[in-house]
Amino acid sequence: MKALVYHGPGKKVWEEKPNPVILESTDAIIKISKTTICGTDLHILKGDVPEVIDGRILGHEGVGIVEEVGSAVTGFNKGDHVLISCITSCGKCEYCKKGMYSHCEKGGWILGHLIDGTQAEYVRIPFADNSLYHVPENADEEALVMLSDILPTAFECGVLNGQVKPGDTVAIVGAGPIGLAVLITAQFYTPAEIIMIDIDDNRLNVAKTFGANQTINSGNENALEKIMNLTEQKGVDVAIEAVGVPATFELCESIIAAGGHIANVGVHGKSVNLHLETLWSKNITITTRLVDTITTSMLLKTVTSKKLDPSKLITHRFPLKDIEHAYDTFQNAAKEKTLKVILSS
Repeated sequence: MKALVYHGPGKKVWEEKPNPVILESTDAIIKISKTTICGTDLHILKGDVPEVIDGRILGHEGVGIVEEVGSAVTGFNKGDHVLISCITSCGKCEYCKKGMYSHCEKGGWILGHLIDGTQAEYVRIPFADNSLYHVPENADEEALVMLSDILPTAFECGVLNGQVKPGDTVAIVGAGPIGLAVLITAQFYTPAEIIMIDIDDNRLNVAKTFGANQTINSGNENALEKIMNLTEQKGVDVAIEAVGVPATFELCESIIAAGGHIANVGVHGKSVNLHLETLWSKNITITTRLVDTITTSMLLKTVTSKKLDPSKLITHRFPLKDIEHAYDTFQNAAKEKTLKVILSS
């Protein structure tokens, strides 16, 4: 089969690899029909995730058809149409029983990280009964790809951890795909105002169409000053970091109101200064999280009932074989006006 293979920082090749095979009785082999590229994949290519070894197939999102199942798999059969979760969970370990699937002792985030991933013609999914979801008939495959990772990540790590509630003023730092997914799902809780901060005017304009009340281009405006002016010098109730660089997290620290929540969503590859000299007395909560996908079933219902339309995040489509071109487009998001890309086999 063909797959996108990581060969060290900055190096990736669409090349021939052996087809995956059943290794454990709980495995399933999935023929990929649609997949996508995530900001985390870019972090891997930058060298921010050193656990990813030379030769690893990238990707942790996708929709496909079950090709084969192990003898212990009971919930899926050959030919089933399935959504692949970015998180693999055994369902039995201490962490899984707490609902912390991201820390599963035998799984967690392993696809495209510690085992071969979904940017390929076929992929092996461990613990298939707990790591796959049936795709309803006539569902929009492209929209469902957004449920592999981006929507549950935004909702769980940003909205739920940030404890967004009715009447809140929410600042989302980063209007990339994950930040926009936070924007979409934050509206479940009817905050009074959502402020989107980025350096890309195109993404900020998109954010307005998705429901942002205010936008700030921090490349040419003083974001701290503007937010303080918008909030009567109090700051925001919830600040959600959706980029993964020190400057954006530190901005969240500077704009948070007393009693507020800072929710980190971004993947960080460098240390960040924690300004306890100003935060120690402000009664704030700082949360971190790797998505557990505990909300995927609920989000799947909202998407299939058309109450939520994540397909509006998709801006570009490519054949799977053109994945290297798709990466170039995704990496040059400002120039290409890219949000999410869809790759179809």
